[in-house]
Amino acid sequence: MNVMLSNFKLFGFLFLFTLVLFSCSKDDEDTTINPPTIVSFEYGEGSEHSTELFGIKGSDLHLAAEISAEVKVASITLSIHAHDLAVGDDEVEWDFEEVYTDAKYLVLNPSFHEHIDIPSDIPSGEYHIELTVTDEMGNVTELEGHLDIVDLISISDVDIDESVVRGEDVHVTFMVHAVHGIHSISIDAHAHDLAVGDGEVEWDFEVEFLDGYHEETEVEFHEHFDVPATAPAGEYHVVFTVEDEEGNTHEYETHIDVTE
Repeated sequence: MNVMLSNFKLFGFLFLFTLVLFSCSKDDEDTTINPPTIVSFEYGEGSEHSTELFGIKGSDLHLAAEISAEVKVASITLSIHAHDLAVGDDEVEWDFEEVYTDAKYLVLNPSFHEHIDIPSDIPSGEYHIELTVTDEMGNVTELEGHLDIVDLISISDVDIDESVVRGEDVHVTFMVHAVHGIHSISIDAHAHDLAVGDGEVEWDFEVEFLDGYHEETEVEFHEHFDVPATAPAGEYHVVFTVEDEEGNTHEYETHIDVTE
């Protein structure tokens, strides 16, 4: 009888011990904290709250994200940088990083929304963007993407005659890109202190083009303009000006030689 009682007590002790271990194990499983989740992440031109993944130099960038976290968020870090972009004259490299610890973000499921300024003197091209969320337990989640930084107005692939015989015409082509649409494209050609000989007339040329370009966001400019037979020979300064629909302008300057 005593043996049976002892066995029963031993069995009961083992059962209780197993139950405690199982309960602890289950508690450990139940207390596992998953890393934060970045449910959505969008960014684009700030003034339009765009989601088209591009930003304009000299403007601002809109960023928004929805974050799900099982414990409070400790910080949100945003970084933007480029890889091997050529830095032109009057341009500087741009590496952006900011850590956000505002009270509105240090909660369980914050909505991230910020606007940052894009410098006007950085190279255009593709940039790498990264959003990092860290919670109070030290869990980290990262989400990466790409951002195109563009000029508000750009002129590229310029092809213009370097010299022209007076009495003939000058051929010019170039590509224009304007985020807000083209209002007009102008040409201004003029000389500085050229002597005006007998039978010659000082020549200053200025014309504005609308037809075929107005309201376009990307177009090839292709025109010819005449040089009078009476224009003095010499070097002329030529300025191409693109004005967009919001009044912003961009100029491209070059020279042509007018010969006899």
